[in-house]
Amino acid sequence: MPKIVIAKQLAGKKIITNDGEELGKLIDLNVHEVSGKLESMLVEPNLDNPTARALNKEDGLLVIPYSSVLASSDHIIVDKKSLSSRD
Repeated sequence: MPKIVIAKQLAGKKIITNDGEELGKLIDLNVHEVSGKLESMLVEPNLDNPTARALNKEDGLLVIPYSSVLASSDHIIVDKKSLSSRD
C-alpha cells in the first residue's frame, strides 16, 4: 500500500537538488483536478543560488515537476537534470 503524504507535512520544506544545491522552500502544490495526482511543486526560490535563479518561474515561483522528486524526508530531493532552465 503506497504511503500517502499530506500536503501540510510538505509545506515549508527545503527543496534540494541531488547534488546538494538548495533551490528554495515549498509553498504550494499543483494537483490534477480529476485524478488527484500531484503534478508540480511551487517553490519560493533561493535567489542566492545560481541554479534557482536560472530556472523558469511563474509569478516569481519555481514550478518543479513532481516527477523530478527523488525523495522526501526532512527535505525534498529533486533530480537536477530534470529541471528546465530559461533559454
